[in-house]
Amino acid sequence: MSRWPIPKGGAFAKLLRARWIGQISDGIFQSALASFVLFSPERQPNAVAAAVAFSVVLLPYSVVGPYVGVFLDRFSRSRVVAMANLIRAVDLVIIAFLINSGATGIGLTLFVLIAFGVNRLILAGLSAGLPLVVKREELVTSNAIAVTGGTIGVVIGGGIGIGVKNLLDKDLSSDYSDAILIAISCALYLSSAFFASRLGRKEIGPLEHEMTKEIHGFAEMAAGFKTLRGHTDALRGIFTTGIQRGGLTALTLMALLLQRNTFNPSNNPDAGLRGFALTMAIAGVGVGVGAILSPIGVAKFGRHVWIKISLIAPIPFLILIALITDKVLFTIAGFFLAGFGQCVKVSNDALVQSKISDTYRGRVFAFYDVAVNGAIVSGAILAAVILPKSGQSTLLPLLIAAIYLVTNLVLLRRAKFSARFLSTN
Repeated sequence: MSRWPIPKGGAFAKLLRARWIGQISDGIFQSALASFVLFSPERQPNAVAAAVAFSVVLLPYSVVGPYVGVFLDRFSRSRVVAMANLIRAVDLVIIAFLINSGATGIGLTLFVLIAFGVNRLILAGLSAGLPLVVKREELVTSNAIAVTGGTIGVVIGGGIGIGVKNLLDKDLSSDYSDAILIAISCALYLSSAFFASRLGRKEIGPLEHEMTKEIHGFAEMAAGFKTLRGHTDALRGIFTTGIQRGGLTALTLMALLLQRNTFNPSNNPDAGLRGFALTMAIAGVGVGVGAILSPIGVAKFGRHVWIKISLIAPIPFLILIALITDKVLFTIAGFFLAGFGQCVKVSNDALVQSKISDTYRGRVFAFYDVAVNGAIVSGAILAAVILPKSGQSTLLPLLIAAIYLVTNLVLLRRAKFSARFLSTN
């Protein structure tokens, strides 16, 4: 069997279009928010402000996520995803008006929360439905394509957003140009809703015999969690992904502050935004390389060993950026951290999809998102506690390196995984 079994079929292609267009839109939306909140001339962020921004958009979904999973296992996922994209488009229209008026209070925060919460619902639904449109032996490759293509889409969208904003800022106010970017993002969400609606009602699940009109929230969630606890390898894989993502989030905040306040003049936020965008773009290239390596690594070493390798491989780069504060070195480190991080994510996504039946897959992936979001918020809080306004820190990269090493030794012990986890399927 090829190390790269390429999924074929119209359903997979339609799923990719819905996912990737939505994530390009995510990139444009996020670039507008970053410009408005973190890189505006009148706002000079510190680690606490940046961490609060991350927490605000992620914690609410962590609260409602398990309930979302119940719906993903009981109603047509394609229709849920299409409707969610429509809701998100309407929400962004409101955000655009608020930003154009210069609003920064609770109203703007509330609608941003809705936008990000709905986004996680969409991604959880598409991930839960993926195993129904590809073969089992294609799971690693299909996840590499879907997840990595989406990540690259976010980077491309961010680049488009920054490029368009630079053009608009020549003739328009900064807030007005941010509002226009969000309007563009809204149009793309409508396109994503259209492509999601092209998926058949049952094409990405749940299967017909599993669908019911009755929702018993707590009982349904308990059943999903019980199922996951019965697959300790999948559960440990989820926590490993969360830990990796938490560390990456802390380093992302470090990069943001370094570009905003150290690598570029603090009174030139546009230069800081461009520098941060370049760092994220290089990291996006790393994500693409990680996607290519994942199926090869899993085929050669097995999932267990490959995940262990991917988690500890970036540690030398963490040590280097702890000792040396250099723009080029930090960007190179970001490439490897993002690339090997993607290897961890792709391999664990395929693991969960292969172990959990479709009956519970929506609830399990909602829990997956909740766990990862909680870890991301934890990483942001860690950065807020440690990082100065300049972003320069020896402690933070070394601490993340230590956490990755301990995770490798404790959470990923071979004895704690089933024999099937060691295979490539």
